[in-house]
Amino acid sequence: MAFRAGLGQRPAMATIDISRSHALGLDVARQRAEQLANDLKERMGIQWRWEGDTIRFTADGGPAKGTTGSVAVATSQVRIEIDLPFLLKAMKGPITTKVEEKLGKLLG
Repeated sequence: MAFRAGLGQRPAMATIDISRSHALGLDVARQRAEQLANDLKERMGIQWRWEGDTIRFTADGGPAKGTTGSVAVATSQVRIEIDLPFLLKAMKGPITTKVEEKLGKLLG
């Protein structure tokens, strides 16, 4: 029997959760997180905003439509959480790899 989401229920999402330590300090790490967000905006059409030291993002259209997430920046760590919609669940592995590569380059 197939699962059908009822009104008000969201279909199951695949979550990506990546944490990395860094030695950049809070200000530089925030700048790098913003670079990541701007890159995603250009390439994937996400919208983002700062909430304290966390970037919140959503994709209302484009190739990442339905994706939500956050980039939390701390003095010595960055944590990225991405919720992929059902249609992108099959791409979780390649997306995780790309995010890890980009994060590695940004944090040095």
